[in-house]
Amino acid sequence: MTASKTASAVRGRDAALEAFRVEGCSAPRSWGNGPGDTYGRHEHGFHKVLFCLDGSITFHLDDGDVELGAGDRLDVEPHTEHGATVGPGGCSCVEASR
Repeated sequence: MTASKTASAVRGRDAALEAFRVEGCSAPRSWGNGPGDTYGRHEHGFHKVLFCLDGSITFHLDDGDVELGAGDRLDVEPHTEHGATVGPGGCSCVEASR
């Protein structure tokens, strides 16, 4: 169980939505948070694909932190425990499962 980052994977929302479509992902869900917001540790029973569209967010994993900025992608394998902290400028993300 792990997660992997792809830096500068997309340029904007339309490219992220196209990536989801090409990969056969579920319907995407958009969300955003203010500076310093946190998500407690949790896991999902599916492969999560997430794109950071604006701002930044740091995901906390068992093997270290992964910081995402605009255009970065994070793939989280099923049952990988993770939490997150939103960066100082807030964040806007879109995610889907596959």
